[in-house]
Amino acid sequence: MSRDLRIQSCYALLLTALLAASTVLVRQIDRARADEPLQEVLYIPSPKVVQRMSLGYSGLIADIYWTRVVQYFGTKHKAQAKQYLLLEPLLEMTTTLDPQLLPAYEFGSVFLAQKPPEGAGSPQGAARLVEKGIRENPASWRLYYDLGYIYWLELKDPAKAADAFERGSHVAGAHPWMRVMAAALTAHAGETETATYMWTNILNSTEDANLRTNAVNRLRCLRVDSEVKILQERTERYAKEAGRPPANWAEMISSGWLRRTPTDPKNNPYLLVNGRVQVSRPELFPFITRGLPADRAATDLPGAGGYAQTKAE
Repeated sequence: MSRDLRIQSCYALLLTALLAASTVLVRQIDRARADEPLQEVLYIPSPKVVQRMSLGYSGLIADIYWTRVVQYFGTKHKAQAKQYLLLEPLLEMTTTLDPQLLPAYEFGSVFLAQKPPEGAGSPQGAARLVEKGIRENPASWRLYYDLGYIYWLELKDPAKAADAFERGSHVAGAHPWMRVMAAALTAHAGETETATYMWTNILNSTEDANLRTNAVNRLRCLRVDSEVKILQERTERYAKEAGRPPANWAEMISSGWLRRTPTDPKNNPYLLVNGRVQVSRPELFPFITRGLPADRAATDLPGAGGYAQTKAE
């Protein structure tokens, strides 16, 4: 046996012994109470150190660490723990050892994002993990999909969610709904012009009948939002000059503020109620955010009607 082979064999035996010892230690720690500080210690905190110790078997070690992540999460979740302090560093270790281990990003981000005791309550950490996954696996459109949902549902940031869905929609094989969600969330973020541009592109670039119908519907709703905003601004300017809100559209027409009675895309006249512009038949425009009756909430919120309706169309 050559000297190099003997050295490699010694390192392999040492690595095996260390892994066996660490397994025993982990089991002993897991028996401790869920909130015991001793449990929240990462004994080898550096992925680089582990990579050097792996002797070229970093993929195998990553699988072991991923198994440890699942075990750690399961144990803490069963104990209804309020803290998951090791979860993020364990996921960092796993994905550094094997950057192409997609389940670690997809499921790990769920473990991180959920509120305690269902998870670590760290949506920011979940977003960081998935962004890392995207950098390492730019051809995986599902990671963009996961990132979009983290920003949308957990971080309540529709603009960043829209950006994630839009970036992912350009990846080969991406689901068409990536573009739908990007456009819907952009509209919710208040960027009406951008949303109109995106929905117009969807309309002009797809042969799918359902998508085309949905795009037309969305564009009509965006038009209503835009028109109501302009009409409301003019109504408020009229009220400021006249000292009172206009009683009807005829007053504004006779004063030169409008040329004719304004109508929506379905040719129904807009209403003027106590100086407030309203859509006469809002049921025809399920995604509008302006012009709704005072006692109704906006429905263009994915998860509160908008996305569910989009998926069903």
